[in-house]
Amino acid sequence: MSEIRFDGRVAIVTGAGAGLGRSYALDFAKRGAKVVVNDLGGARDGSGASHSAADVVVNEIKALGGQAVANYDSVATVAGGENIVKTAVDAFGKVDILINNAGILRDKSFAKMTEDEWDLLISVHLRGAYCVTKPAFNVMRDNQYGRIVCTTSGAGLYGNFGQANYSSAKMGLVGLMNVLNIEGAKYNIKTNTIAPVAASRLTEDVLPPDLFNKLKPDYIMPIVLFLASEANQDSGMIFNCGAGWYSRTAIVCAKGVTIGDGKRPIKPEEIQDNWSVIKGLDEAKPLGSVAESFEYMMPLLK
Repeated sequence: MSEIRFDGRVAIVTGAGAGLGRSYALDFAKRGAKVVVNDLGGARDGSGASHSAADVVVNEIKALGGQAVANYDSVATVAGGENIVKTAVDAFGKVDILINNAGILRDKSFAKMTEDEWDLLISVHLRGAYCVTKPAFNVMRDNQYGRIVCTTSGAGLYGNFGQANYSSAKMGLVGLMNVLNIEGAKYNIKTNTIAPVAASRLTEDVLPPDLFNKLKPDYIMPIVLFLASEANQDSGMIFNCGAGWYSRTAIVCAKGVTIGDGKRPIKPEEIQDNWSVIKGLDEAKPLGSVAESFEYMMPLLK
């Protein structure tokens, strides 16, 4: 088994002051990476700010002989994202790895959710990924190398009561990954997404205590570090992970059925008659781009 190392690599981990982010930052440093530990230091609902969270992790890394600098900017602004990347470039000269991990929660049933509760979650999770990833992507593009890991959630992929804001933002990250996968291909920038189930401040009062204690962040760290390594050559994929279980989830397109000849009108009754095939997943497969979805329609478009 060849050891995965990050000597000479520079990694940014957002939301790295505790939980999953702290676990990633520590292990990147242990394996030779120079790390930017970003954390606003706010509460789980996004309120407040403090330097202590990031500073504690930086001090842990330095105590172990590693190299790290702290950054306290919010990911939710363009200026904050640019400064996070600038921190890496100023301290270490480049950015090779970006882990989009920062997040908050404000759960509420959809009927009771306020505009502010919606906007804040979208701002931190989805806009935050944009704000940090864009300047990092540009540095990676110039250097012809990059590894980006985004963080979605089972709530986004499969749904969860009371989390319409969180789920929508998290599913948006899958769309971002899909485009980064395409646009980064010729620059050797690989982008993947994880859907972790882990003990963190976001899940502390959501998961039962016995389950919470078993879902250690250290079980998520290994797949994140592999995806962020030079050894990983895959991109555009979603991976479930938790408690030592790892699997791939994919958005797939089924072959479906062709009705008509592309010229005559189609009746709703014809949809009804073919509904079992239309909603089925026979011969379903992942697609690499929206252009590939035209494959099944092409005979009708000639």
